[in-house]
Amino acid sequence: MDYCGYKYKPRGCTGGWEVIGTKPVLGPGMGTVNDPFVIKENGFYRMWFSWRKGRVIAYTESKDGVRWDNVQVVLTAVKGSVWEGHEVCRPTILKKDGMYHMWYTGMMYPTEINAPKSCIGYAISEDGIVWRRRNSPVMEPSSAWEKIAVAHPHVMWDEENKKFRMWYCAGRQHEPDAIGYAESLDGVKWEKFSKNPIFTPDSTHYWEMGKVSAPYIIKEDGWYYMFYLGMDGDLIAGAGLARSKDGIHDWERHPSNPISAGKDGNWDWLGTRKVSIVKEKNGYQMWYTGGMREGQAIGIAWHDGFDLGFPEEGAPGRDERGFGEGWGSVNYYYHDNIAKY
Repeated sequence: MDYCGYKYKPRGCTGGWEVIGTKPVLGPGMGTVNDPFVIKENGFYRMWFSWRKGRVIAYTESKDGVRWDNVQVVLTAVKGSVWEGHEVCRPTILKKDGMYHMWYTGMMYPTEINAPKSCIGYAISEDGIVWRRRNSPVMEPSSAWEKIAVAHPHVMWDEENKKFRMWYCAGRQHEPDAIGYAESLDGVKWEKFSKNPIFTPDSTHYWEMGKVSAPYIIKEDGWYYMFYLGMDGDLIAGAGLARSKDGIHDWERHPSNPISAGKDGNWDWLGTRKVSIVKEKNGYQMWYTGGMREGQAIGIAWHDGFDLGFPEEGAPGRDERGFGEGWGSVNYYYHDNIAKY
């Protein structure tokens, strides 16, 4: 038997990130749970997430970010709805003026009487648990690149310019293909950027040549940092990091992407997906979706300090990945020989 090539498969973390523990912090006993969105408030961690078993958005809280309890359903699909009748998922939460604002994905699956479609919905709450939603979506697919789905919103409030800023994904139904941008004065009426998409798969990097999706944005020291999901040619996922001065143009990818991927022998061996970040006193805490044979669960990782590992402007970056030759390489690719018969 001859071998005709290999593929690149990232393992483990780079860029100063380290997975904490050897088990997920939420799931898999609940079935698939994913798409965490975490905030820290009054000394507690509060998480909203997709609970796929019930096709709902659920909520839980924790004192330490590791042990979570008080799991409860906070948003369900609306029977008979033409845009969120089958599933609600992928929430992003923003607290502003004493109110909690949620943007989320509403999904319709293909049936004999309707085509598949995903839209972005909006709800408000006084406590983050009891929500009042709009009956109609605030964003629908409307252009060629968006195909049948807009999903995975991440929203920030721009205090200087008094507007909401949204990064979202679009394309295929269950995992969209690329990332777009939109703005709004009220969180309801959104104007999409005229030159969308702003971030697309990079064919020169195998790990993200298939899709880029699930943006999570933080703003630090004059940069917008975007954590995102990348999928390779086999649709195996990893978490990447990029930065931009204005959050729209000239995205610079981290030199050691993906910063997080599945680790051989660990529960998340099948890949890393959507992440959520909380800035702590001495570093960043990350909750991430990990894939395994039983579905998906949520794990936790840590970054000591606040230097995310980008080079100084104009300087070459250091790629920690390199190339390994087999199983067990934590921070390396390995060569997966493809048989030629």
